[in-house]
Formats: sequence, C-alpha cells, structure tokens
Amino acid sequence: MSGFPAPLRTPGPRPGVSGLRRFLAERPPAQERCELCAVTVAESDHRHLVDVEQRALVCACVPCALLMQQPGAAAGRFRAVPARYLTDPGHHLDDRAWEALQIPVGVAFFFHNAALDRLVALYPSPAGATESELEPATWTEVLGGSRLTALLESDVEALLLRRTDGRCECYLVPIDICYELVGRMRLLWQGFDGGAEARAALDAFFENVVRQARPVRETGAP
Repeated sequence: MSGFPAPLRTPGPRPGVSGLRRFLAERPPAQERCELCAVTVAESDHRHLVDVEQRALVCACVPCALLMQQPGAAAGRFRAVPARYLTDPGHHLDDRAWEALQIPVGVAFFFHNAALDRLVALYPSPAGATESELEPATWTEVLGGSRLTALLESDVEALLLRRTDGRCECYLVPIDICYELVGRMRLLWQGFDGGAEARAALDAFFENVVRQARPVRETGAP
C-alpha cells in the first residue's frame, strides 16, 4: 500500500499524488501481503500500521502489528491503527458550529498530526482528500468540548463528522477507514453533488460506523 492520498489545499485545489491503491483501485488485489514480512494476509487477519516517517498506511499481518506495538519497535516508526469506534452523546454540533468549520461538503475528518503538532482537517472530493486551511483555533473551539478530542490518538485515529438532515454526527474512528471513504468517493463521484451511487455508498459507510460506535461512557474513559 502506498502513502496517504496527498491532501489538496483549499482554496485552489491542486492534483494530489495517487495513493492507497487498495482503496482507490477499481478492483481489489487478488492477494494482500504484509508489507513488513511479505506473508499473505487474509482479510480477517488484516491490520494497518501508520508509517509516521513516510505518512503512509502499511498493510500488516497480526504478528507484525503486535510486534510494532511493543515499546521501541522499529524506533517508533510504525504505529498500529486501533479498532475502536466511539461517540460522545453529550457533545452536539449545531449549524453555527458547522459553518464555522467552513467545510464545503457534508463530510470531514480531523486528525492530530504529531510531526506538525496540530490538528489537520480533510474532506473527500472528486480529486481525493482535500485539506481545509482553517485556523486551528477554530477547530479547537468547535471540537474541543467533546471528550472524543481528548481521547484521540495522534496519527492513527480521526474525528469523523457528517452533516445531514440538519444535524451533525461526530465519531472517533480508525484513520484508515477515513481514507477508505476518500477512495470510495473518488471512484464513485459524478457531477456536482456526487451522484446517487456515491450518496448510497456514503449512507452505507456511515451505517456501518453507527453500528460499531459505542458511547464514550461505556469505555471507562472520563
């Protein structure tokens, strides 16, 4: 698997570098291999790591993923992507908060980039992942009231937001599914608003997120 889709910056998007072939290819590869030891990886044993030096998602088998979770492994170059999905029922975003984010579409995700030591906001577009250049202070003002922000693990998790039917949902999710969504939207997008197929895929994607998400109070977190 190659690196994250290079985010485009707004205004004035520019073409990004192709990446995440597993998510962007029209047909999935016949076999997936661990990119650390080259063993064939079954879907049920499939894990992802973040290569923090290359800003890339790496496919890994379970043993390699567990090895990279040990302190000092690979000098900290790889971080395992967690599998948790969380919601914060006590935190709500209204229309004014969403408008402050200045996201031109109804979906966005935010993650903390440890190398830059700041929150990065991206949203899907026909060209791939597009980065918002909004001031970080605004993101903090809008999202800082949620316990999910405090729980967010740098580089490997994201806050995934969707605005639909006059309401805004927010979930803490593994970062790899956000790039999966970007790739899916890039393949399916048609016309100005994405088209019916892209909207149906987006609905199905969030139905899966909702099924897996647990309220933050059930995790033992404050």
